[in-house]
Amino acid sequence: MPELPEVEVTRRTIAAGLRGSRVFGARLGKPLRWALGCDPAALAGRTVGEVSRRAKYLWLPLGPREGRTADDAGGLLMHLGMSGSLGFSADPGPAGNHDHFDLVTTAGTLRLRDPRRFGAVIWSASLDEAPASRLLTGLGAEPFDPALTPLSFHAALKPRRTAIKSVLLSGDVIVGAGNIYACEALFRAGIDPRARAATLSRPRAERLLSSVRSTLSRALDVGGSTLRDFRDAHGMGGEFQHEAAVYGREDQPCVQCGAPVRRIVQGQRATYFCRVCQRR
Repeated sequence: MPELPEVEVTRRTIAAGLRGSRVFGARLGKPLRWALGCDPAALAGRTVGEVSRRAKYLWLPLGPREGRTADDAGGLLMHLGMSGSLGFSADPGPAGNHDHFDLVTTAGTLRLRDPRRFGAVIWSASLDEAPASRLLTGLGAEPFDPALTPLSFHAALKPRRTAIKSVLLSGDVIVGAGNIYACEALFRAGIDPRARAATLSRPRAERLLSSVRSTLSRALDVGGSTLRDFRDAHGMGGEFQHEAAVYGREDQPCVQCGAPVRRIVQGQRATYFCRVCQRR
């Protein structure tokens, strides 16, 4: 599943090209998880603004149509689902069986490819109005937000009596720590993924926040992770999976102590960790 690094990499590879372009029209393929919410023809004539990201959602602001007031503006909230990716090119060719949305602009065509169709493209008048506001409500802090301090992170963990790995994946304390990144961050911080979030001391919580940030930062540097489907908007895969210290390395020696990496299942997700280097 594309996580925050993959979504941010996608944003970076489409933002400059799309900004200021004019929409010619849109094409819908097979239905996605949610309906578009507007007539595709109503997207024509709009100008694309600065593409932004919130958690794993991308926001493409679209100005009003020619001759309309500012109240006509809105945007597209996009989610890549389990297997989606966005491509952006001047000539994408005919749409294939898994190509479910095209936004045709003066700069090129933005195409959503999603074999499993859990992705979404939704029209919303703004991020503060439904349906966008409804989908974004309850999301945790962005990992690189300066307002997220070690103190506030520790305070958010204190009421949580579930395993710290599960809390990281929930996305309501901090967003972006998907499965592979949560495993790697916990390893870097030396914290057992089964430890209760509420039991982490302030120094350990501070170390974990730093590890989440450094893990995600490195993932961004190398284009995210490609385990199966992910490609950026130019068709390039990520490389972070090749640097993983524990993820996907069951029974292989720990890179720090040599003990075999363990694999357990938490919340129906595989968790990888070193029982020697990571403590409860």
